[in-house]
Amino acid sequence: MIAVSHLSKSFAGVRARRVLDDVSFDVGRGEFVALIGESGIGKSTLLNLIAGLERPDAGRIVVDGVDMHTLDDDAATVFRRERVGFVFQSFHVLPYLSVADNVALPLALAGRRDDSRTRAMLDAVGLGDRGASLPRELSGGELQRVAIARALVHAPRLLLADEPTGNLDPESAAQVIALLRDCVKANGATALLVTHSHAAASAADRTMALTARGVQAAPAVRRA
Repeated sequence: MIAVSHLSKSFAGVRARRVLDDVSFDVGRGEFVALIGESGIGKSTLLNLIAGLERPDAGRIVVDGVDMHTLDDDAATVFRRERVGFVFQSFHVLPYLSVADNVALPLALAGRRDDSRTRAMLDAVGLGDRGASLPRELSGGELQRVAIARALVHAPRLLLADEPTGNLDPESAAQVIALLRDCVKANGATALLVTHSHAAASAADRTMALTARGVQAAPAVRRA
């Protein structure tokens, strides 16, 4: 599903620095892979590159058979809309939309709104009775459940999760990661989770480590 080859990325400016240097790894179809790394090592940048939100300085990224380098901005936007789901640390729910409308947003943007699919995803994350609520009425753990439902409602082939438990207490974090794995597997998707948390990584089928020397296989993390 993801093939990253000899990827490098630098940022210019007063504090110019190379964030990623000759990074290579693969993620197979149907895998749930965790990529562990310290803060500032380039995990979020790597996800942005995989999604086509940024361009690498060197290297190649193939996602679901598509060479991301060949896509212009419009084509990359369509690719993300159709094939990729995102879950972020900061939830990124829209405060003026109801929970149901937040979840339905990817379908609405694609012009194929499906209320039954939206309700099914809310049920899957345990929020079937909260569709009419506004985000301000939900806890942090519940907001991340909304984000998971939104990320998967359009049945993407790939889910990218960027520190999805970073704003949650340990109990909520464990529940969210277990739910994320269950939903990904139930929807037949592939998932790449980037995190600094070994507890979060314990849900993965396989764990890798992003370091200054690139991506390496990490020791197995016992699933909680």
